[in-house]
Amino acid sequence: MKLSHLSTLLLAGSMLAGCSLIPDYERPEPPVAAAFPTGPAYAADTGKPAVTADLLGWRDFFADPALQRLIGIGLENNRDLRVAALNIESAQAQYRAQYANLFPQISGTGSAAFEEIPGNSAFSLGGASSGASTGASSASSTIPTGSKSFYLRTFNAGIGFTNYELDLFGRIRSLSEQDFEQYVAQAETRRSTQISLVAEIAGGWFAVLADRELVHLTEETLKSETASYDLAKLQLNGGTATALSARQAETAVDTARASLIQYTRQEAQDENALVLLLGQPIPADLPASNGLGGQNMVADLPTGLPSDLLERRPDIVAAEHNLIAANANIGAARAAFFPSIALTASDGVSSANLNHLFTGAAQTWSLAPQLTIPIFTAGQNEANLDLAKTQKNIQVAQYEKAIQTAFREVADALAARGTYGSQVKAQEELVAATQDSLNLSQMRFKAGVDSYLPLLDAERSLYTAQQNLLSLKQAQLTQQATLYKALGGGWVERTGETAPAGEQQAAKE
Repeated sequence: MKLSHLSTLLLAGSMLAGCSLIPDYERPEPPVAAAFPTGPAYAADTGKPAVTADLLGWRDFFADPALQRLIGIGLENNRDLRVAALNIESAQAQYRAQYANLFPQISGTGSAAFEEIPGNSAFSLGGASSGASTGASSASSTIPTGSKSFYLRTFNAGIGFTNYELDLFGRIRSLSEQDFEQYVAQAETRRSTQISLVAEIAGGWFAVLADRELVHLTEETLKSETASYDLAKLQLNGGTATALSARQAETAVDTARASLIQYTRQEAQDENALVLLLGQPIPADLPASNGLGGQNMVADLPTGLPSDLLERRPDIVAAEHNLIAANANIGAARAAFFPSIALTASDGVSSANLNHLFTGAAQTWSLAPQLTIPIFTAGQNEANLDLAKTQKNIQVAQYEKAIQTAFREVADALAARGTYGSQVKAQEELVAATQDSLNLSQMRFKAGVDSYLPLLDAERSLYTAQQNLLSLKQAQLTQQATLYKALGGGWVERTGETAPAGEQQAAKE
């Protein structure tokens, strides 16, 4: 068999392959309502940006300069994101390895055989022996009769392939398609990891800002409480106040001091959590932040329809690719019921002299097709097919659950967007009213009209109202970041930048 014959055989085998037993794929119907919830808790869209959340870059959505710097650092150094990227490389390598099975693994071979034959054997006397090889008989005439023993040697060289399966019923192609879909799913999982990371860094930064403002608020409260305590002691010494008032003022100071320690610890712990997300310490030269009350900390977003999430959310896209992969595995399980043909072929030369192996050697070739027909497998093929179908059903349920989870996350974030604004405004009015009440209480206490108890209550009420206001502002910003994430935003860096086009097709080719 010449090399041209070997090539012809491979071409014929590849032309015979191509049949597929993969079931036709149909996307399951989304198990959610056709529209997001409406009602008192849900506000209608107030703005209509030119792009949707999945195309609005995170630099355009998060306007805070310090937060932009932190997100950029996290995208470069976060270890979970690195693992997600390495998982893509792993899945791609697995797909390439499986795809290579569609082609024969051609290799070059070389061998040498040495044999010792006793001189008094039938072969050495010139007779034909049932155990003598054809290669040995050609050399017997050169061996003197009656010698004690003699040696035979044969050298071979060639190229060929072993157990190359003709993919007549698409088993290997089905497995290759399964690995490719899993590779694409890993790529989408990496996108989902990045989107979650952007939102988590934003939420972590908002928590740190809230902690810092709480520390500052508590420090100011401690100063105010200390001043009131000093005044109470003066009044006690002057006989215009009671010891009870002085003790009440002292407890207010101690409470403020304890709160300051608590918020200092909380700030440190939230900074540590942010450092973990960033993958490195928080830079000391961060740009000035807009703060929780800064203008345009985040951009407004349109919500669209629930069906849009099927294309925007990478976790849903990943779940669908895993479903398609499970569907392809059914094709491989079906192909196991049908015959398979494996080819082993080689083409080479053989010589009794190594020096003449490539100059005067004899041409050799071999072809060994093998047909395998499953007759009795003790139910193994049926069990594998049932398993493949069950795994597909599992993926269907997981795909539907991913859609329902996304729908719930968007609905929750919409409810938060529709209510937090009004709640913050109401809390701001409460803080203003409580501040007025405190001012009046301070004047009455200094004038000796009231005891310290009304002033103490007013100070506590104002401090609590200010704490709640900061918590609401933090929660409002965090929920807006959550809405951005839930709608599929956070993948591109800025408007107009998208994921690499044709990435999936290029990998498949």
